[in-house]
Amino acid sequence: MAKKCIGVDVGGTTVKIGLFEITGDLLKKWEVPTRTEEHGKYILNDVAASILEVLKQENLSLDDIEGAGIGVPGPVKRDGYVEVCVNLGWRDRYPAKELSQLLSGVPVQCGNDANVAALGEMWKGGGEGYTDIVMVTLGTGVGGGVILDEKILPGKHGLGGEIGHIHVRDEETENCNCGAKGCLEQVASATGIAREAKRKMAASDKDSMLRKTGEQITAKDVLDAAKAGDALALEVMDTVGHYLGIVLAQLALTVDPDIFVIGGGVSKAGLFLIDIIEKHYKQYVAISEDHAIIGLAKLGNDAGIYGAARMVLN
Repeated sequence: MAKKCIGVDVGGTTVKIGLFEITGDLLKKWEVPTRTEEHGKYILNDVAASILEVLKQENLSLDDIEGAGIGVPGPVKRDGYVEVCVNLGWRDRYPAKELSQLLSGVPVQCGNDANVAALGEMWKGGGEGYTDIVMVTLGTGVGGGVILDEKILPGKHGLGGEIGHIHVRDEETENCNCGAKGCLEQVASATGIAREAKRKMAASDKDSMLRKTGEQITAKDVLDAAKAGDALALEVMDTVGHYLGIVLAQLALTVDPDIFVIGGGVSKAGLFLIDIIEKHYKQYVAISEDHAIIGLAKLGNDAGIYGAARMVLN
């Protein structure tokens, strides 16, 4: 029987787990609650117990498992050390080593969740067929991951892929969640897009369908209005595209990937969003027409388990 591998994606509310063939075929996926009480001390025990139970149901043993990967919401050093995962209550942990011990020595690899999701998209998602990708996730925040030669590039300090905190706007006066000012996340995340729309409405009396939503405005409202041709919404999205274009061009001229894969909730706007970003991106990579293309992520919330499983095979 061909060996299997396991992917674990630890989120603040649930832990997603997948059982895979080493070819990347997903055999089964399930979730367990993320118990963050007592500094998250139960999380890995719950994960291990759940994996053992599912293996038993599937008539498999740990001998049938090539290895497991785990993505966690925090920076991960090359040696697997995790200084802090705020949403889990973790400090000074080695999740891979700990999970391996709970699974009787099965090899386990650990990575930052955004980097791991990028690896998943490279393997079986929007970056399939390429070896070098940069994933940008546009959700509540802006995350990312860099994959070069089919391997995660975490950097020496675990900061590789923290695309959302690249500085883009000198005139920003409010602080980002990271403590700095003018981060990409402040304008290109779902919350950033909504905030940008509120600012533009406050700064002008231009008529817009967005004014009907008022303070409850969402990024989806802005994108829907922009698609409908609303001038103010189009201004907002042009601003978003401008800053994303700058950052993607900087990344293209630094790591030169095959493709940028755009994911997260905002990416549901599809090619409409890609076209806006691409217009600005091309202005800033004028040095050559032979540069990274921009595409959409395909795996959605499963990217993390796919990438975690793929870590085992590197």
